[in-house]
Formats: sequence, structure tokens, C-alpha cells
Amino acid sequence: MLIVFSGLPGTGKTTLAKSVATRLKATYLRIDTIEQAIRNADVLAGDVGRSGYFVALELALGNLRPGHTVIVDCVNPVAESRQAWADVAARANAALLNIEVICSDPQEHRRRVEQRQSDVPGLIPPSWQSVLDHDYEPWSPAPLTVDTAQLSIDQAVELILLNGAVQGVSVD
Repeated sequence: MLIVFSGLPGTGKTTLAKSVATRLKATYLRIDTIEQAIRNADVLAGDVGRSGYFVALELALGNLRPGHTVIVDCVNPVAESRQAWADVAARANAALLNIEVICSDPQEHRRRVEQRQSDVPGLIPPSWQSVLDHDYEPWSPAPLTVDTAQLSIDQAVELILLNGAVQGVSVD
């Protein structure tokens, strides 16, 4: 199964994705980590652009084919990237669970963004203004939406695992 966590920075994606990956003993792919590794390699003339997503797509496919559950942690802001994950799941004959993580409380969201400490060496966390300015397209159809302003981390993880179990993921 491929479980893709999407949403703006500061919503709680990474916290939830890591928790679910631990519970499922799944492969965990984080776009921020991949993109920073590409930056650190200093092999690109410009910004990383979509290269982090391309690397993650191939890593996901390589882990899905032998039957591993893969958790992806990414902003996934546009229909093109969302379709790419669906295509990878289809190529691997794996179920896909899309999860959009939101924080419906703007003050709490802003606090999280402004107080965020990066756990990826060299990665500069986004500013609140960059989060507000982020190009993020509405979903169609709507994925499973988890609001971290309304649910505790434990409640959100249980909701996700319940939805994953419905789609055939075994939960330890």
C-alpha cells in the first residue's frame, strides 16, 4: 500500500507520517529530506524543482513492487504530483490512500510554522508568508482529510490506521 501524506508546511504531516510509518513498520520517504540531499550534493545549476518528487516516486515504486508499505511525506500541491503517486501505485498493483493534513486554526498553524525547528540538517523552514503564498490546488476528489487542530496526534493516527485497514493494510 502507498500512503501519501499531503498538505501545507506546519500542518503536522511529518509528525503523523512518522507515527504511521512506525506503527506499520513501513518505508518512510520524506520529500524535504530528499530535496535537501540533492541540494547538499551541489549537482544542480538551479533549485531542485521537481527532482525530489521524481526520486521519491522511483523509490516508492521500488519498495512497493516487493510488497512493502510506503509512507510519503510531501506537500503534494498540484494535480500533476497527485496523479504521479496514483500512477506509481497502479504500476506496483498497490492500494493508494491519500491523506490531506490540514490545520483549520490559522493562529495555531502560524504558531507551528514560526516555531518550527528543522530536523533535516541544512533545511531552512518556510516562513509563514511563504506558506500563505504557496500554490496549493484543491483536491478532486477529496482525500481523507485529517485536521490536526481538531484531533490529537493519537486520534489522527488511529483514524488513518482505520482507513488503511479498510483498504487492506495490516496494523500491528
